[in-house]
Amino acid sequence: QVQLVESGGGLVQAGGSLRLSCAASGGTFSMHVMAWFRQAPGKGREFVTSISRSGGNTYYADSVKGRFTISRDNAKNTVYLQMNSLKPEDTAVYYCAARAGTASFNTVGSYDYWGQGTQVTVSS
Repeated sequence: QVQLVESGGGLVQAGGSLRLSCAASGGTFSMHVMAWFRQAPGKGREFVTSISRSGGNTYYADSVKGRFTISRDNAKNTVYLQMNSLKPEDTAVYYCAARAGTASFNTVGSYDYWGQGTQVTVSS
């Protein structure tokens, strides 16, 4: 059983930056593909980005490509999301997710473990 705890959310002005962290425990972190999803008020949970087990492959939603960067530190059991050039439409609860295996997916149902989420609010 993998436990995930996100941190780093907050309130930022448009154009600003935030760095989210997700600390994992209870499993072999390096054996899991990691991802970030987000959910805005009144909307479904949507894929943001994922990273392969080694960190060598990353995938991004078109809406964040070029602004967000996912990375991981397998020695620290932590995955990060660096968010730059933030826009009001990035406002959402951001969730960290993990799935055992090698393939990266962009669907909610493909992930086995979820954190509780961290709020990101971008003011205009």
